[in-house]
Amino acid sequence: MRHPFHRSRLGRLVVAASLLAGGPLQASPFYAPPPPDEDTATLSGEAELGYTRLSGNTDSRTLIAKGQLTWLTGDWTHTLRSEVRSVARDGDTSAEQYLISGRERYELEGPHYLFGFARWEKDRFSGYAWQATGIGGYGRDLLEGERHRLSLEGGPGYRHDRIDNGPDASLGVAYAALDWELEASETTTLGQELSLEATDDNTTSRSHSSLTAKLNSRLSLRLSHEMRHNSRPPERAESRTDHTTSASLLYSW
Repeated sequence: MRHPFHRSRLGRLVVAASLLAGGPLQASPFYAPPPPDEDTATLSGEAELGYTRLSGNTDSRTLIAKGQLTWLTGDWTHTLRSEVRSVARDGDTSAEQYLISGRERYELEGPHYLFGFARWEKDRFSGYAWQATGIGGYGRDLLEGERHRLSLEGGPGYRHDRIDNGPDASLGVAYAALDWELEASETTTLGQELSLEATDDNTTSRSHSSLTAKLNSRLSLRLSHEMRHNSRPPERAESRTDHTTSASLLYSW
């Protein structure tokens, strides 16, 4: 189990602001973005950069960068997303992850929608050289009130695994996901996202929990915890479960 953030009395935390913003602060990192509001901008984006540098008794460095771009075309919502995570401790890299994905959402009548996404990810210590996934299916917005929002989606897909020092694997995928959001107050939003991708070889589950608090009209603070669990990773994998806890400062305009 790897924890990208470490603690030390001599450490210091530097959190950088985002480079792009304009869409909802609680943008989904894994799943379909929420349906656009009437006043949603045609083009919006969000970027998040967190950096930790600890020195003294422990010498470590952590970098987490995320970016998301969303644009609207009629009933379509298009989303591009990327992530980079890197952790080094005493000169040795203990975590290194990359992700790139593209997402499409098509609005149907009522609370229904169709979706499709393609994702490429690389985790240096997962036992995979890289993984490429494509999934499509149906989703429904079960709750869409002033404070609550809950969406469920699912569908079939395909995944190609390039395994370190092993044969490649091509697998069918059964996918299901949940996305919940609560506006606890005028300045605070809670979010919980879960997904499950099941194949004949293994099951991958993901969770993202977040708390976003507005500091003023442009700045917000986000605390989040992400978990990814592989029920049966390759033999070279260092663990089945990864945890990431982070704090980020967001700037929007």
